[in-house]
Amino acid sequence: MILKNIFSVLATLIVVVAALVIGRLLWVHYMNDPWTRDGRVRANVINIAPDVSGIVVDVPVKDNQLVKKGDLILQIDPEHYKIAVDQAEALVASRKATLNMRLQNAKRRADIDSLVVSKESREDASSVAAAAEADYKQALAQLEAAKLNLKRTRIIAPVDGYITNLSVFKGDYAAAGSPKLAVIDKNSFWVYGYFEETKLPHVKVGAPAEMRMMSGVVLKGHVESISRGIYDRDNPQSRELTADVNPTFNWVRLAQRVPVRIAIDEVPEGIELSAGTTCTVVLDDGRDRSDRDWLSFAH
Repeated sequence: MILKNIFSVLATLIVVVAALVIGRLLWVHYMNDPWTRDGRVRANVINIAPDVSGIVVDVPVKDNQLVKKGDLILQIDPEHYKIAVDQAEALVASRKATLNMRLQNAKRRADIDSLVVSKESREDASSVAAAAEADYKQALAQLEAAKLNLKRTRIIAPVDGYITNLSVFKGDYAAAGSPKLAVIDKNSFWVYGYFEETKLPHVKVGAPAEMRMMSGVVLKGHVESISRGIYDRDNPQSRELTADVNPTFNWVRLAQRVPVRIAIDEVPEGIELSAGTTCTVVLDDGRDRSDRDWLSFAH
């Protein structure tokens, strides 16, 4: 009976000690280890805006379609711009003819004896020829601008990527400078991990990183950079450009979250990333974690 009581006490002590050890490991793990559940997949989203205005006559792409750099993704009616090119070419021809005539007149006056043509008349002819040459160059520039505008009616993909949230259709009017569709650069995906400031001392540039997606997919990467500033909501700028500080009486100070940019090095074959999805980011800070590997399920 006594032996049984001793075993019961020992078992209870073992359970209590194990609970304390596990609690301590969990506390250290959650408070000190460089990891965060607040991770976001990001990518470069390129807003495509036409450089010229006009009616959309063709949209040869579909929503979420993969396009290659240089592919046509939007065609604006080119007819007005073709006419502008014809007009510019006609102006160039006219200015060239005028220039040739002015040069010939200036040359004839230069060859005539000074007793017949005054020096002032020669200088005037030379100035008129110079002005005609300037007009000709201006016409050439206008022709190049007209050709460029005609070329810009064909809107092409600037990068390899995916058409997203397509909301422009044939017959729509496209205004110059107004975005009409967006392309997500397929080669620009990265992860932003928002780490509490208490964990930043353990975050090092170049440290290996593991991104665990909500779907269960695991990505490999490394820390690329750490943000050097976040917006201070409690210290906005007043109209007089001085700090507008609101009085606070909080007993609990919450740790701020600082963005850490994670470069993606490995993506499992067949996995397609989507910007905006969430993940857990776990960093390797170089410390021995053999005694806490079993805690990985907490992520």
